[in-house]
Amino acid sequence: MKSNQYVDKIRKFNRFYANVLGKIDQEIYNQPFPLTEARVITEIHFRDGCTATEIRENLGIDRGYMSRIVQRFEDENIIIKKQSIEDKRQYLLYLTDNGQRVYTTLVERANHGVDKMIQNLSKSERSKLVASMETIESIYSQNRSSQSEVFIRPFQSGDVGYIAHLHGRLYDETYNFGKLFEYYVMKGLTEFMINTDGGELWVAEVNGEIVGSIAITKSTDTVAQLRWFVIDENYQGMGLGKKLMETALNFCKEQHYQHVFLWTVSTLDAARHLYKKYNFRLTEEKPNKEWTGTSLIEERWDLELSDEN
Repeated sequence: MKSNQYVDKIRKFNRFYANVLGKIDQEIYNQPFPLTEARVITEIHFRDGCTATEIRENLGIDRGYMSRIVQRFEDENIIIKKQSIEDKRQYLLYLTDNGQRVYTTLVERANHGVDKMIQNLSKSERSKLVASMETIESIYSQNRSSQSEVFIRPFQSGDVGYIAHLHGRLYDETYNFGKLFEYYVMKGLTEFMINTDGGELWVAEVNGEIVGSIAITKSTDTVAQLRWFVIDENYQGMGLGKKLMETALNFCKEQHYQHVFLWTVSTLDAARHLYKKYNFRLTEEKPNKEWTGTSLIEERWDLELSDEN
């Protein structure tokens, strides 16, 4: 696709989505607080004790307009200004009790507006919508990604329960898997903890928070199984899948396994793409009606490590 075609598609999406948001804004941010003023109130709430300059620069508000907003909010007892202890020339903004009530009302209106927007969508459509939004946010948050501390480590006490939770939440919200799937994950993890011989479980941390996992378990002396490969959807696009996969496969080579296999489902496109990248091959398919109430296709993928070497 040529560059101008990307531009056209992005502008088309922008016009469409601006119209969607505009309808919500009209219902939520009516008088006496239009959108810009509502955003200022929200900024003061979350950045308790910030300056008017910080808010103005963050939201891109004209200096004169920002000054009028601050004056109005003071007059209506929405905010209070306090002199900074560190710099007597600066005044910090705080919401008053009345201001906190105004903020709460704005949040309630916003929640109602968004809920109204998505009420006719199915659970699957809502999941896709949010996932697409998170993808856009992730792509335009490279600064956060590049500055984040990423760490892959073997599991420790307390990690396993969170790994099961991560699987259960992600697969239910995104793929409509039911509670039985989380039981299946927990059962397998419990069995692994009893006997870790020939295997290992790793977690991915970003700034100290567990956001993913992968494991190798022993099937035979020469065959290993790759299991519990998951990444929190909020941290996809940071190269965690590649780091986890290479950690697991390097372990297999160190343990002198000759073959690795895994089971997945046909709907996990991103994972399947990664398996292909590392030369796994689809070798078996079977139906599964246990996890979603509908028919899924389970897939077995195999990798000959001797071919890799």
